[in-house]
Amino acid sequence: MDESANEPWPRACLQVYTGDGKGKTTAAFGLAMRAAGRGMSAYVGQFMKGSVYGEVAAAAMLGGLVTVEQFGSPECIPWREEPEEEDVALARRGLERCREAMLSGRYRVVVLDEVCVAAFFGVVGEEDLLAIVDARPPGVEVVCTGRYAPRGLVERADLVTAMAEVKHPFAKDGLLARDGIER
Repeated sequence: MDESANEPWPRACLQVYTGDGKGKTTAAFGLAMRAAGRGMSAYVGQFMKGSVYGEVAAAAMLGGLVTVEQFGSPECIPWREEPEEEDVALARRGLERCREAMLSGRYRVVVLDEVCVAAFFGVVGEEDLLAIVDARPPGVEVVCTGRYAPRGLVERADLVTAMAEVKHPFAKDGLLARDGIER
C-alpha cells in the first residue's frame, strides 16, 4: 500500500463537476481511481442510475478500494415527465448512504455522482444536499457531479469545473450510447 494513503492532506476540498458537456462522471471516477492508486478508499454514490455501467464493473476489480452504490431505477428520470415516489425514496436513501460514507472515517474520497441533477428534478432537497457537504470532515474530499449545480453548492465549492459541449456525435450523427465509452 502507498504510504501516502494515511497522510493527511493540508486541506480536503469540495469539488463540483457540472455543465452540459460529457465527462463529469468520468472525471469523478478518474479521481476515485487516482485515490485507489495511492491506496486510499473511495466511495461513489450514483444518483438516478440503476443500470450497468462500465465504471461500476471496473471499480469492482480494485479489491474494495472503490465502493459504488446506485440509487436510481433503470429508467432514468429525464426520460419521464415527473419523478415517481420510488425515485424520491431511492435518492433520499442515497443521500443518507453518502452522508454515512463521508462520516465513516473509511473513505478519503466521496463522490455524489449526478446529485446535481437529482436536486434539479427535486428528488433530493437542495438544503439536504448542502447540509451534507457542510458536514464533511476535514480529511474527506467530496465531489458532486451533474448538470444544473445548485448555486449554494457552487458557492461552497473549492473547485468548480463546467464541462461545455462544443460538439457531440449524439446530436450530429444520432450516435447512441456505446458500451465502454458512454456506459
